[in-house]
Amino acid sequence: MSESIKNRYEFVLYFDVENGNPNGDPDAGNMPRIDPQTGYGIVTDVCLKRKIRNFTEFAKEGETGYDIYVTEGAILNSKHQVAYEELGLPKNEKKANEENRDKARQYMCGRYFDIRAFGAVMDTGDYQCGQVRGPIQFCFARSVDEILQQEITITRMAATNESEKSGANRTMGRKYVVPYALYRAEGFISAKFAQKTGFSEDDLEFFWTALINMFEQDHSAARGKMSARKLFVFKHESELGNAPAATLFETITAAQNDTSKPPRSFLDYTIAVETENIPEDVEFIEKL
Repeated sequence: MSESIKNRYEFVLYFDVENGNPNGDPDAGNMPRIDPQTGYGIVTDVCLKRKIRNFTEFAKEGETGYDIYVTEGAILNSKHQVAYEELGLPKNEKKANEENRDKARQYMCGRYFDIRAFGAVMDTGDYQCGQVRGPIQFCFARSVDEILQQEITITRMAATNESEKSGANRTMGRKYVVPYALYRAEGFISAKFAQKTGFSEDDLEFFWTALINMFEQDHSAARGKMSARKLFVFKHESELGNAPAATLFETITAAQNDTSKPPRSFLDYTIAVETENIPEDVEFIEKL
């Protein structure tokens, strides 16, 4: 494993969805998430992290240091117990010994990519492994324009039981899609927190790969066609940074080419970067 990263980063990811639901809201019947005051679409940070975790499981299967901590159906306390057993540490009787907790925390960071990257709270159960604040943080992704939540009725030609054999009792359902939307996600990477978790230069390069490819292994009828379109990175010369993140984010904008009709393709947008407003001690990198 290479050394921990030494620079602060920010990044902007543009991705789009065509005839799919990028992130259903369980409080609204699984309709696409939306800001009710503006009509703009939302994709949560948790949703994006899940896709990165899923891609990591495929791309790094069996590779040391790239296990995933938060997996479907996982019993997290059992993973804490494994850490203690692997290290030969005694079970906590009442409160975890600080030295043992620190050893277990380092073990967990070294083994699980998502802990090194996103952090985790592991002070539960009898095998406490401490708390980790990850160097990578996402904001909610937000659509560039208002979205349309389209409801589509679907039917099933097969019957569940005898009573459904007649056409009148055919099973029907609904699905929600966004005909088209371009989303923008912003994120931050802290060198200081990376040094605490051991998030390395190799991890960083893999993270960029995961951002670009995370939708390619996640296709489904419900999510439609989702694709990463543009990835812009700001690399600071220093660990603490050389410019405010908000100022850097404002140098990148996306706008419709023709506002007289609703967008239905990425080609309906133009993404502009004001490179002249980026400080010299911040390197601008176009990854995609």
